Amino acid sequence: MADNTKKPAGLTEKKANRRGAARLAAVQALYQMDIAGAGINDIFAEFESHWLGNEVEGDTYLPAEAAFFRDVVSGVVRDQKMLDPLIDEALSKGWPLKRIEAILRAVLRAGAYELQHRKDVPGRVVVSEYVDVANAFVDREETGMVNAVLDQIGRQFRGDEFGRG
Repeated sequence: MADNTKKPAGLTEKKANRRGAARLAAVQALYQMDIAGAGINDIFAEFESHWLGNEVEGDTYLPAEAAFFRDVVSGVVRDQKMLDPLIDEALSKGWPLKRIEAILRAVLRAGAYELQHRKDVPGRVVVSEYVDVANAFVDREETGMVNAVLDQIGRQFRGDEFGRG
């Protein structure tokens, strides 16, 4: 049964929703770049004109914080050579990043980037948000892997938030 109670939408909630939409769009953009080999400028143009806040194939995409979307996508592209070995190290031995599904690679790269560079967002929020994004594409077992990998990376970059254990 749907919860039809109206909740006041405060500025923080709106910002969080716009960032959540930006994260989802960033993962989709990174996936498309990985699979189709699309360039970053083409991706920005396509997503900003056709996806963010628009209806596509009957689905309405939430308005996204475009600057946040651009930061995550461009940051992952810029830092991918540094991010991939970090993710590889956090993955179970025998399952290198190149063997992980493309959509999960995009989720892990975006989450790792944000954990390292977006200190304005609490680390546990980053992990939770990317687990939610992964949940839109894969089953529960794989979202557990996303949670474990990003938690481990979070401990590296933000030990004070996560605890070192």
